[in-house]
Amino acid sequence: MLMAFEGIGMAFDAMRANKVRALLTIAGVAIGVFVVVAMGATVHGIRKSFQSDLDEFGATSFQVRRRGVGMNNCDGTDDTCPERKNPGITLAEWTSIKQLSTVETATAWLSGQANFDYKDRHVTNVGYDAQSTDWIKTDVADISPGRSFSQSEHDAGAQVVVINDTLKNRLFGDSDPIGKAIAVEGKQFLVIGVFHTKAGFLKTMDGRGPDKPRAILPMMTAYRHLDVWRRGLLIMVKPQADAPQAEVMDAITELLRGRRGLKPGVPNNFALVAQDRMMETFDQLFGAIFMVGLALSAVGLLVGGVGVIAIMMISVTERTREIGVRKALGATRATILWQFLVEAATLTSVGASVGLVIGAVLAWIVRTNTPVPTSIPASAIVTAILASIGTGIVFGMLPAMRAARLDPVEALRHE
Repeated sequence: MLMAFEGIGMAFDAMRANKVRALLTIAGVAIGVFVVVAMGATVHGIRKSFQSDLDEFGATSFQVRRRGVGMNNCDGTDDTCPERKNPGITLAEWTSIKQLSTVETATAWLSGQANFDYKDRHVTNVGYDAQSTDWIKTDVADISPGRSFSQSEHDAGAQVVVINDTLKNRLFGDSDPIGKAIAVEGKQFLVIGVFHTKAGFLKTMDGRGPDKPRAILPMMTAYRHLDVWRRGLLIMVKPQADAPQAEVMDAITELLRGRRGLKPGVPNNFALVAQDRMMETFDQLFGAIFMVGLALSAVGLLVGGVGVIAIMMISVTERTREIGVRKALGATRATILWQFLVEAATLTSVGASVGLVIGAVLAWIVRTNTPVPTSIPASAIVTAILASIGTGIVFGMLPAMRAARLDPVEALRHE
């Protein structure tokens, strides 16, 4: 232990004696560690927010879609994207799924964009969700003032709309929007409520965050009155509490295959996407991004490692006589090797500390200014520290071995 403290003290002496080289070494390691910490904090925060968004739909909920999600080799052609030929989910199929005894809710969902106008105020390209009445159970949004649309309004395709805070402020300012008529794609709609949605990475990424103007309207209204892409209809299914997800998915698969007349051996021309599949897609995407970050981090650590070699070689040369004295007094090769490795690891540890602090500051800035709840996972801290220490040991091994192999007589003669 005493030798370790002695080695740490010598490392700081070497840094003071070689400030420029030490600064380059520390900067290289700090950049490498900063990249690891910043990427780890960002991916960890986004994953946490993504998981929170998925949890709002329910752990056992899943989607019935025309085609699946995920990263594949699709280049936009029918050969590599056979799912492009899949027929859309129909209203009759949605009705059949709703009637299954193991299904608690089956929310039909269409999405589109439209221009919203109120008197002389115009908001263009506003994203809207056209959903069935149970949307409020999965979106976890509060409505105040006003209300959501009723079942009769949905079934009749009534031209009513619920707008979010941002759209309300853009169209009405501080005035009360309830009961006022606005134009959606030039058609008159009645505002019946204002909803407040929570921020989340998934919502923010696809324009459903609270900072973007957004509207909710009855699915049948969009189906009948707006220029919405009907083949994009998807169904968010929430199984009954006592019904296993796999059992419900099997029942829906059997139902759709029967309705579509698919023979045994013919693949499904629809997709059922569970939460774990969406998380798997997320992990694939951000895992690839994280690997790019690790490559950049390795470059920084390499620069730091070269600096370690330079500083430690100079240190060995300048302290050759000191090494000779130590060996004359009984220090073994292992003792000298250990001393210089501790010095090298100390150098890189200082760089790691700087990188951790900068990474933590960046994570705090992102957390306080965006909806992404960035936080540095313990695994990223441990990985960064171990990587920096490993860099010091690997790149410090050559000068340490040179010091350990010095002949004590020759070393004492060194001027």
